[in-house]
Amino acid sequence: MAPTVTDATGQAGASAQAGTSRQAGATTRTVTELADGRELIYYDRGAPPTDRAVADLRPLDAVAPSSEVRQDPMTGAWVTVAAHRQARTYHPPADECPLCPSREGRLSEIPAGDYQVAVFENRFPSLAGAPGTHPVPPAHDDPLHSRGPGVGRCEVVCFTADHDASFADLDEDHARLVLDAWTDRTAELSALPGVQQVYCFENRGTEIGVTLAHPHGQVYALPFVPPRTAKMIDQAARHRAATGRNLFDDLVAAERASAGSRPAGSPTADSAPSDHPEDSRVVLAGEYWTAFVPFAARWPYEVHLFPNRRVPDFTGLNEDECAEFPRIYLDLLRRFDRLFSDGDRQVRAPYIAAWHQAPAGHEDELALHLELFTVRRTADKLKYLAGTESGMEAFMNDVAPEFAARRLREVGRAGAASPTAPTPATGPTPATGSTPEAAAETAPGTTPATTDEEAQR
Repeated sequence: MAPTVTDATGQAGASAQAGTSRQAGATTRTVTELADGRELIYYDRGAPPTDRAVADLRPLDAVAPSSEVRQDPMTGAWVTVAAHRQARTYHPPADECPLCPSREGRLSEIPAGDYQVAVFENRFPSLAGAPGTHPVPPAHDDPLHSRGPGVGRCEVVCFTADHDASFADLDEDHARLVLDAWTDRTAELSALPGVQQVYCFENRGTEIGVTLAHPHGQVYALPFVPPRTAKMIDQAARHRAATGRNLFDDLVAAERASAGSRPAGSPTADSAPSDHPEDSRVVLAGEYWTAFVPFAARWPYEVHLFPNRRVPDFTGLNEDECAEFPRIYLDLLRRFDRLFSDGDRQVRAPYIAAWHQAPAGHEDELALHLELFTVRRTADKLKYLAGTESGMEAFMNDVAPEFAARRLREVGRAGAASPTAPTPATGPTPATGSTPEAAAETAPGTTPATTDEEAQR
């Protein structure tokens, strides 16, 4: 269930007024506005500092983004066209980062001199404007060219004021604060008329295409159901028709069974090598969450994280699930950061952390879960989407999912023995010798380093 939200006077409320503070469990949120009218929300543990109402002194004009959605007549998928985003901020120097707290002589998107977690409307949104109904029905006079306004909402979530940190560097209490923010945004945005799905995600690393280095994620309130979710809806319906059961319940149960059943409160599934058969894809499991490499993983290192009890979105998590989440999620992110060590240095893996939540009308069948993956396949090689993937949406993976799971379990045990934080690094790291991830390319059950597809790229 979503955290209880009250205003500064202790009264429950469904929306926040500018300059007021509200309590979400142990989390306080303070809502204010930026100079151009965009909403800014600070999330703090306990009572917020007094500077949360500081004004944005930048001379900004009101934002007037213009975007539209167009439907692909061959697939039915919606494509967003947002030409104004060409002018968005691109790789600014660290001392001009728009996500750092403001200081004298350098005003940013965050007027306060410090913050814990901050969320604001994107200045260069792909979608903007009050959502209404579904984007647009097929045009009767031109069914091949259905289009509509790009309404929706795009928010930026700043995980920490520390420019040089990463989500994996947060402590568990701070990670729980981010979870509270995601939950609060999901509750508020999903209640807007016309919003079909709320999507929380993080892009990290220049290899992914990130243009701002500051640790942050985003939240999109989508006015349509995106293609991957539409496929899940179809598969869940097929599974229900064939078995009478829920697809995601069966999936999580099968993966957990592959690692051996454990009673509640027992050691986590990654506690010892003997805990896993060689072909188990479970990476780690707690009492309330399970992380595993999917059977048909698309990416060299891809992990799906599910709560063991199916819920449609963040608002469905109970306190026990929320309490265990920070340990499990931070452990998973830190394993990714240990994957590509060259012996002298550890490299922060570029990744996408995509939180899938049930869209409107499908809360009874779809399940909240994370799909976390990196585009790096070895210390000095990246996974590029080329002919088959980009042209035909048919993925080809160079690393066997079972090997990827074993490797992620190994780096988990190595981290428990030596929990040194990884050294920040940018760009591919040259390999200096034989590494476990290089061995992945020729280990039993994997394919050679260069496939026929790659030879043509």
